[in-house]
Amino acid sequence: MKRFLPLVALITALSLVAMPLALAATASAAPAKSDKSPAAPIAGALSTVTGIAISPLLGTGAYGAYKWVSAKDAAARSALPWYAQVTFWLPALLIVGVCAAKDAFGAVIPPGWKKPLDVLETIENKATGLVAAGAVVPFTMMALSDMLTNSPAVADAHMVPTGLAMLPLGTIDLSWLLNLLTVPFGIAVFAIVWLASHAINVLILLSPWGAIDAALKTGRTALLGLLTVSATLNPWVGAGLSLVVILIAYLVAGWSFRLTVFGTVFCWDFLTLRRLRFAPAQNSNLMFAGGNLPEVPVRTYGRLVKQDDGGCEFVYRPWLWLPQRTAVLKMTATEFAVGRGLFFSTITRGEYETLFLLPPRYRGHEETVASAYGWSGGVRPVGLRKAWSVLRDLFGGAAARTQVV
Repeated sequence: MKRFLPLVALITALSLVAMPLALAATASAAPAKSDKSPAAPIAGALSTVTGIAISPLLGTGAYGAYKWVSAKDAAARSALPWYAQVTFWLPALLIVGVCAAKDAFGAVIPPGWKKPLDVLETIENKATGLVAAGAVVPFTMMALSDMLTNSPAVADAHMVPTGLAMLPLGTIDLSWLLNLLTVPFGIAVFAIVWLASHAINVLILLSPWGAIDAALKTGRTALLGLLTVSATLNPWVGAGLSLVVILIAYLVAGWSFRLTVFGTVFCWDFLTLRRLRFAPAQNSNLMFAGGNLPEVPVRTYGRLVKQDDGGCEFVYRPWLWLPQRTAVLKMTATEFAVGRGLFFSTITRGEYETLFLLPPRYRGHEETVASAYGWSGGVRPVGLRKAWSVLRDLFGGAAARTQVV
């Protein structure tokens, strides 16, 4: 049964990938009765922006395919924006399929074999997120404002006699003001949801097991499919589901931001082989907080500074720009040790408590770090431990102390 697991996972993932495209074709073939209310475009745009933020490449490709399928003729298709052209959405969906296959077959290959591909996919998610935030989302929100401005219901409302009828207000075009209000709102919604979604890519990057990767990716794609189905059947149901997703993403924004920073530094160090050009400083080094540092959120980026008396303090800025904070480590040098991992290492207290996560640039420099801070605990290897501990670290926030291999 185990040998058929990749095939089953691949079929499931590709089915979920194809769901938005199939729904688009169905909707164009037999369109349901549409909501003619002025607020209906708002509900549709909210679902669209949320769906694209959940998976930028899949969302943009599926949305572009929907626009292409919905076009009436070749002339209408040629007038569509770039993301609705076959030259974009078809390769985009093919790349999504390749990523799904990577995660499906990664469930049975040894840990670490697909880690370089996970790094590339994390970078792809960042790049497509920037493209969507800079082009697709503003275009969608501007189209929304045009729809609201030219809505028949709005036009009928303008025909209601008022005391302003004697004033020449009919020639005033306020669409620019509507764009000014809707575009930043759409980008803000996209950014919040994208942060939470991108955290899944970083979790996949940290996870040592391909089965967890496939489960995370399938869950995210299923959410996108559910949102697409809901918005297709009823735009208000889709908007309600989108609001739930936005609220949850807002509540975990800090956690997602720290994971995003961690993933960015990890990918940069990994791809550029920075460890070959790096040498740890003697008294101040950048690293991430682990899950056992009191009053410091997990994966907070900051500096571990060595004091003149031999003690250490962790200096950081919340969200990288808020006022500086300091956490003093009241421990002796014998309590510290450096744990050497395959992709990144840690600073531990005792045998299991992770205090800090070292970026991949420190790989191979563990002895130098221990010597620079005067830690007598030395360097020790670290590896995989209980499955429950890995899952707790991934989802509960107790640092990645068991994710290091």
